[in-house]
Amino acid sequence: MSESSRELSEGKPWYRHRWPWLLMLGPALAVVGCVITIVLAFQAFGDQGITDGGTRQGLVVTAPAARH
Repeated sequence: MSESSRELSEGKPWYRHRWPWLLMLGPALAVVGCVITIVLAFQAFGDQGITDGGTRQGLVVTAPAARH
């Protein structure tokens, strides 16, 4: 029996081993980074209004008519 298999068969629960936590660290950091990115995107680029008098029709914004 090898050293590592002896350690695993000692009867320790899974959360007492280092490897499960190391393997879960990458996906956990990705989830945290995704949440931070979404929060920043909604804070910085929320619904920006049209301030120059143009009109919005769906996704198209038309410029106001020129005044002479």
